[in-house]
Amino acid sequence: MSWQSALLSMVGGMGLLLYGMYVLSEGLQKIAGKKLREALTSLTKNRIIAMGLGSLVTILFQSSTATTVILVSLTSASIISLRQTLAVILGSDIGTTVTAQLIALKATEISLPIVGIGATIIFFSKKHKHKRIGQVLIGFGLLFLGLKIMSDTMYPLRNDPAFEKLLLQMSDRPMLAMALAAVFTFLVHSSAATIGIIMLLAMQHMITLEPAIYMLFGANIGTAFTAILSSLGSSRESQRVATAHLLFKVIGVLLFMPFVSPLAVLMTKITANAGFQVANVHTFFNIAIAVLFVPFISQFAKFLEYIVPDKKEAGAEVKPKYLDESLFGSPELAIGMATKEIMHISDHVTDMMKDIYPLLRNFDQDLAEKLHQKEHHIDVLSTASNKYLTHLLRQQLSKDEFNKTMGLVHIVRDYEYIGDIIEKNLMSKAASKYLNNLDFSEEGHKDIRTMHDKILELLHLVNTCFATNSCQLAEKARALQEEDIVDLEFRLRMTHIARMQRGAQETENTSFIHMDVINAYLRISEHLKNIAMALTDEVSCTWHDEALILTPPSEMWSSSGNHNSVER
Repeated sequence: MSWQSALLSMVGGMGLLLYGMYVLSEGLQKIAGKKLREALTSLTKNRIIAMGLGSLVTILFQSSTATTVILVSLTSASIISLRQTLAVILGSDIGTTVTAQLIALKATEISLPIVGIGATIIFFSKKHKHKRIGQVLIGFGLLFLGLKIMSDTMYPLRNDPAFEKLLLQMSDRPMLAMALAAVFTFLVHSSAATIGIIMLLAMQHMITLEPAIYMLFGANIGTAFTAILSSLGSSRESQRVATAHLLFKVIGVLLFMPFVSPLAVLMTKITANAGFQVANVHTFFNIAIAVLFVPFISQFAKFLEYIVPDKKEAGAEVKPKYLDESLFGSPELAIGMATKEIMHISDHVTDMMKDIYPLLRNFDQDLAEKLHQKEHHIDVLSTASNKYLTHLLRQQLSKDEFNKTMGLVHIVRDYEYIGDIIEKNLMSKAASKYLNNLDFSEEGHKDIRTMHDKILELLHLVNTCFATNSCQLAEKARALQEEDIVDLEFRLRMTHIARMQRGAQETENTSFIHMDVINAYLRISEHLKNIAMALTDEVSCTWHDEALILTPPSEMWSSSGNHNSVER
């Protein structure tokens, strides 16, 4: 075989391997993505369970790099803490060793039947769930088919003088071999691919175990650089996660390097199979690192906080905390991040609502500036969230995922409208009252405070409903707006007119301002009801005679369509 044809076959085999890993990872994320975020959040508090979860996720995704990148995203979004993440990383490194063991078992021989089974499932299944299982099988089969092609390509090169010379130089220069393996792993973003090639070289007796061990060390270091790249520009917490992965590998390699020869002797005594020797070294190395670092995770986290300190913010400009475009391949995770960002927006809206009545009572320029800044923050976050959700809608989504995303688009819009009403209506009325040296009567203040408290009650209810995705709370919010607040607005308007008829001077002077304030509060309540109704649409449920019944989303929107009549 010529060098040209060998090179082309190697590139083709590598392409199949990497594409197979991509298809496998994407399929598994679609199957498991819905529960992944919840599992990582709830099960990582115990470091041993967190290690097991990291191993399981990496075995499924066939990539510790994919797991680490997801961890960087979740840590950046403050979903899980640095201490929780470290144990998962150690477990993910153990999970990567399963691929090596499968290669040693010569799973490459069954690659074509696996691809055939996967393709059959995809072509003849009607359910998306079954199609994704077929996708996983095709990815798994393509991964090992790529390895088989590379193996078949390498075999004739055993007797090629130039190739023998290259391998001899690598054997004589272990540091060079380690560096080349690290660079190659970084370029292909896959330690599994590099380790597969190392194992093929060892299984065909092209290299001995010692240079293979050094190349394994390089592959382990190289896989950490992808996470470093993904963390650039992210939060300090996510940069600490990526740095931790790199330090785990580098420290582990430095500790193992003096014992390469004894380790090689030990592995040859355990088994004479060259493939299993390399796979066992890889497994032993990562388990040893995990055992070494797990007892000291808290201390290591403090060390990372020291070497990667928090940024000193130059300004107070707000930025999205949870939006991560790298999660578009896992729609459920992306929807979860968008949901948390909208909760972030709702926090700013709540802050504005709490402060607006004190401003109406006694105008204060500093408080007014604070509210203007909050409204600007809401605009920035709403724009970023809307852009994120629009991009997410362009991905391949299931019907449920599409409905959830569309619901979030409407919810973002209504929270932004509430911020606009507070700034453009309520704040302007407070300023007008102050500039014209006017004030409400005590009865007028009491009425506005009553309306304000009722709107705050509705806002807290809607925020809780959004956080818990509760149909019951959504119905309670709708009833509160339609029955209590609308009725309250009518009664307050009538009492105001009654005061005017009595000739109260303060009431006459502030009549237009008073009525506009009450109306602005009513409009805010309409938008809060829209948010509650969007949530009922998202989970496809409504109420009739206090019983839950399923209704199509289109009917739900038409039933809540009165939000179009709200003055914007």
